[in-house]
Amino acid sequence: MALLIDPPLWPRHGRIWGHLVSDASLDELHFFARTVGIPERGFDLDHYDVPADMHERLIAAGAQLIDGRELVRRLRASGLRVTAAQRRR
Repeated sequence: MALLIDPPLWPRHGRIWGHLVSDASLDELHFFARTVGIPERGFDLDHYDVPADMHERLIAAGAQLIDGRELVRRLRASGLRVTAAQRRR
């Protein structure tokens, strides 16, 4: 079980964002997010969007930094990935 974070690369709302996921369960992901102070509004079906200024703190709290491709691969392997088709439902 791991919490995974990718490098912040995505501009939005005047900030740069990355993603935080769990490769085990949404319960683990939500618990970690609450523990480190990520607001619930940051959750997007299978991940949290997290601003660049939180990355160092999240890594210090136990999130493992990996590249975006590996993050998606591990999220898919966990069975937690929500696809674009599922989002449209």
